[in-house]
Amino acid sequence: MDEVEVVVAHSERATLRVGDVFLKVDADQARIDVEVEAMALAPVPTPEVLWHKPPVLAVAALPGTTLGHLGGPSTGSPAAWAAAGAAIRKLHEAPLPPRPGGAGRSIVALAAELDDECELLLTSGLLPADLVTRNRRVAEAALRPWAPAFTHGDLQIAHVFVDGDEVTGIIDWSEAGQGDALYDLATFTLGHEEHLDDVIAGYGTDVDLDMIRAWWSLRSLLVVRWLNGHGFDPFAPGCEVDVLRSRM
Repeated sequence: MDEVEVVVAHSERATLRVGDVFLKVDADQARIDVEVEAMALAPVPTPEVLWHKPPVLAVAALPGTTLGHLGGPSTGSPAAWAAAGAAIRKLHEAPLPPRPGGAGRSIVALAAELDDECELLLTSGLLPADLVTRNRRVAEAALRPWAPAFTHGDLQIAHVFVDGDEVTGIIDWSEAGQGDALYDLATFTLGHEEHLDDVIAGYGTDVDLDMIRAWWSLRSLLVVRWLNGHGFDPFAPGCEVDVLRSRM
């Protein structure tokens, strides 16, 4: 019998792997519904949905390997990163899905969340004041109007699979929906700035690099406390706190 591998688990959701099947258990049924809908609409390779019985979604494993993970080395070639950029562009140019996603929060909501998180980071002493203040200034540039695109919403490099230089699939679509395309690009290159040029070359159009850097700071500031409280380590080398330090 295949062993059960816990891929990720916290109080909101868990993903298990049994052989070539991934079982996603989510306390929020709406997230599973969004994921199934987004995979059906996305014009890029996605996992095959084997069955869907709330609160569990079963999907087939993808061929290939991920491009790496935050805090670790990239396993992909420059051509693989460029191929991922091309796939992301194809997604962003697709017809819009019906609802906002994780990359589509309003400027007002994001500004309020940034205010709250920065205050809590300072009062808790979790991060030094100069680190928070500097990155908050950088992050505020991302709070501007944007044209909606079909976005993944949580496009970490661990969610993109490649076989050689070909993208074989993108997983974890629970945050998909209308959103800011640069949020996806920033999430994908977070902690791997050395591959940003490869991704943009594959993406094939001009990208505002200052906005990418602003999203790096904004995303990192918003998740440090959550990660720290849910069994993850944002202080690990190459992870969110190092991303914030790189802006100093």
